[in-house]
Amino acid sequence: MNKFKGLLICTDLDGTLLKDDKSISRENLDAIEYFKSEGGYFTFITGRMPYFMESICSKIRPNAPFGCINGGGLYDYNKKEYVSAQILDKTVTELIEYAEKNIPGIGIQVYTFERIYFSRENEAMENFRKTTGLPNITADYRDINEPFAKIVFGDESEEKILALQKLLFSHPRASEFDFIRSERTLYEILPKGANKGAVIPKLCDHLGIDQSKTIAVGDYNNDIAMIKSAGIGFAVANACAEAKAAADRITVSNEEHAVAQIISDIENGVL
Repeated sequence: MNKFKGLLICTDLDGTLLKDDKSISRENLDAIEYFKSEGGYFTFITGRMPYFMESICSKIRPNAPFGCINGGGLYDYNKKEYVSAQILDKTVTELIEYAEKNIPGIGIQVYTFERIYFSRENEAMENFRKTTGLPNITADYRDINEPFAKIVFGDESEEKILALQKLLFSHPRASEFDFIRSERTLYEILPKGANKGAVIPKLCDHLGIDQSKTIAVGDYNNDIAMIKSAGIGFAVANACAEAKAAADRITVSNEEHAVAQIISDIENGVL
């Protein structure tokens, strides 16, 4: 019953655990249940909010808190409470205003720890809601009184996303925040030091396990810190070039049950 005792697997969701149609394969589900039944810890580190994780958690029921908001929070699904959370300084509104003024048409989302607000609409924001099923809760970012968790800009234009990145880096307050490109059309501002990699040592402290016994798997730029932080970092075969370069190992794609393959490799002594 303790074949995987002391091991922790942390996985990204979109493009990693989830198939392209956002489903979880039976192969992955069965392998995760087996891994947990043999004493392993299994959880996620994702950009999503806790309330947007109910469907996934009800299928998998992680037996360790999960990292959310791209590392800005650590959430215990069973207790329905944050273990830890990093609040974004409200001076971030200066960067939002700077982007809004200088990048015409850029989409803007504000994540608090309870909901997501759409502050400026464009095609990328509309597509994001279609993909996620989120409600269209609108509010000017200057009028939101809840603590900010992160800011997400969006645009379908690669040129605009790259221009946004350059612009934000040029702001006098840029060094006070962290930035990450989380998807092709999305670019984020996070609290300083908040990233997926920072979640792993927090989880190890919380669970009382050795960080060298952790395994992380991801596919995109925002997974790189997590991949590097783990004892063994995996990139799926469909990962971006930067994530592959950061990984210790490359496994099969998200369409080929990557998490199940990793669990099988652990059991068979391949790792």
